[in-house]
Amino acid sequence: MFFRWLKRFLPRGLFGRAILILLVPVVAVQLVVSVVFLQRHFDRVTEQMTRSVAIPLRYMLAGIDAAPDAETARQIATELGQDLGFVVGFEGDPVMSSRVFYDLSGRSIIRTMHRVLPAVTQIDLGSDLDFVRLAAETEWGLAEIRFARGRVSASNPHQLLVIMVFAGLLMTAVAYIFLRNQLRPITRLAAASDAFGKGRIVPYRPRGATEVRAAGAAFLDMRARIERAREQRNLLLSGVSHDLRTPLTRFRLALSLLDEDDDTRAMVRDVSEMERMLDDFLAYARGEFEGEVEAASPTAIARKVVGNAERIGRAVTLTLHDDVPETAAMRVHAVQRALQNLVQNALRYGQNVQLTVSPTREGFCFVVEDDGPGIPKDRQDEALRPFTRLDPARNQDKGGGAGLGLAIALDIARAHGGTLRLGQSEALGGLKVTFALPG
Repeated sequence: MFFRWLKRFLPRGLFGRAILILLVPVVAVQLVVSVVFLQRHFDRVTEQMTRSVAIPLRYMLAGIDAAPDAETARQIATELGQDLGFVVGFEGDPVMSSRVFYDLSGRSIIRTMHRVLPAVTQIDLGSDLDFVRLAAETEWGLAEIRFARGRVSASNPHQLLVIMVFAGLLMTAVAYIFLRNQLRPITRLAAASDAFGKGRIVPYRPRGATEVRAAGAAFLDMRARIERAREQRNLLLSGVSHDLRTPLTRFRLALSLLDEDDDTRAMVRDVSEMERMLDDFLAYARGEFEGEVEAASPTAIARKVVGNAERIGRAVTLTLHDDVPETAAMRVHAVQRALQNLVQNALRYGQNVQLTVSPTREGFCFVVEDDGPGIPKDRQDEALRPFTRLDPARNQDKGGGAGLGLAIALDIARAHGGTLRLGQSEALGGLKVTFALPG
């Protein structure tokens, strides 16, 4: 449970995680060295130095206690203080124990001094960081003793810590530059893969470490194989469609020379149906590669598709939401063809059709809804496959086809890095198709 909670705060990108992998050991080493070495080492050094100062302090306090009167005690304190390096007074400001929070060695001074010299009641380390002030009980009252802080602790107790932090920051900066240069080829490979997934081929040359070069070379081989497979598919479908047009043209010409009756009209409809299938084949063959990538307006494409429907006498309700991107990079003819297919399917199987253009987190989407029979949820995946016709749900008598309309739209959506989802329209009750593209 804890690791799931922690995972939400970890970096998502490879670069961020690499930096985290680098920084965590460095910080851990800094902390361990700080605690183990600085704390223990300087504590021991400070304790030894404090004990060394406590010896002359004990001797001076013993001399003060042995004095026959207060005046002699003050004279002994002054003389011994000068000889031993202490400033002693009996009438100064009262001493209050204090220590700044970052004074790590101060705790050892206070602890050791109280243990070695029970007569010391107050130790002031905070009012003046360069000096130590003590209050000690004597036979002639409280004595204030002042001496240099350097006598009981190392002069630069945090010097090693500063050096460690500086060295750690320096090595982190060097590693940051190195990691950035090492991860740049991976970023370029990801960009080339993303562009290829959206139907664009960008120049890419494998660079970086051996493993990254191997991955880049494998990507280039895969891209070349996919391009060859696409070209072969296009050539196959285009060739078959082109070769079939010739006999269909002869059929249509022969039928036009015959007397018109029910049989000839039925054969003309069959020929027209076959021509529409061939058109679907060609559209499927070139679908995602139709046109070059350019900046275009999603709302303009939607208006054009709605206008095409109005020219054939069918009304489509168009709804445009705010915050839709003004322009987006796309293959305009391909996207328009996909949207045209979706609207035509909706008009074929429904009386009321609604087209909505709305923004999404990644870009925008076209939503086509109708009041037709819809597609059962358990057969929606099947409906997106090429050459699939769901006769019970989408009545074949209302118009035939090769079953490529949704497949073409799906291919075009994927070629742009988008998605195509089927569902049920809550507003109209029929099929709802969401054609989402990145902005």
